[in-house]
Amino acid sequence: MTIEAHIIWILTVIGIVILFAGVIVLLRYLVYILVDKRTLRYQSDLLEKHCEEVQNMYRQTRGWRHDYHNHIQTMKAHLAMGNLEELEKYLNELDTDLTTVDTVIKTGNVMVDAILNSKISVAASKGITVDAKAVVPKELDTSLSEVEVCLIVGNLMDNAIEACMKIQQEGRRFIRVYMDILKGQLYIYIMNAIGENPKKTDGVYTSTKNKGNHGFGLMRIDKVVDKYHGYLDRQHEDGVFATEIMLPL
Repeated sequence: MTIEAHIIWILTVIGIVILFAGVIVLLRYLVYILVDKRTLRYQSDLLEKHCEEVQNMYRQTRGWRHDYHNHIQTMKAHLAMGNLEELEKYLNELDTDLTTVDTVIKTGNVMVDAILNSKISVAASKGITVDAKAVVPKELDTSLSEVEVCLIVGNLMDNAIEACMKIQQEGRRFIRVYMDILKGQLYIYIMNAIGENPKKTDGVYTSTKNKGNHGFGLMRIDKVVDKYHGYLDRQHEDGVFATEIMLPL
């Protein structure tokens, strides 16, 4: 091979390598754009969902205000007529009723309280019974992000509500939430009723809330758990689906 041919061969190889590198960079850029658009669409859907939740809580607040006014009027009437026994009976019934409908969860962490109570409000409006017990540090003074904890809780509750809404009989719809600190880790456990067995793709559970965001919420949860080297387990039996997560504090 002549020197000229050798040089041409080397330049050709270099050109191919540069072209190949350029293609890789371009592909990475295109993937980044697609992921970014998907993230924006996902965040837009979440914003719309949160607006719906706020409106639902506002409707509940207006209902409570209306009921409160009626209760005051009834008690005034009993008092004006001197029906103290009836007034005492009414107050006892009201106390029992308020205890029954009080679904406000106080975990100890303001951000988790906000997301959990908003989801419970939505579930209640859809005829879903929610049993929740949660304890979360007031401030997560570790690398664990409160925003990411709320992301996990919000997505899990959304999936649970979605699954429950596939059940025709309201009496069978339920969600159980348990959060606590166990052995230096934040433990999250959410169980819900299901009307049909969840779908799996290559052995992995998938969500069907939105075809455009198919499984995106689950993927976000997986990434957060993986980021903190936590533990994640999903499983289902007849009529029940459960997710268990542990995140180091």
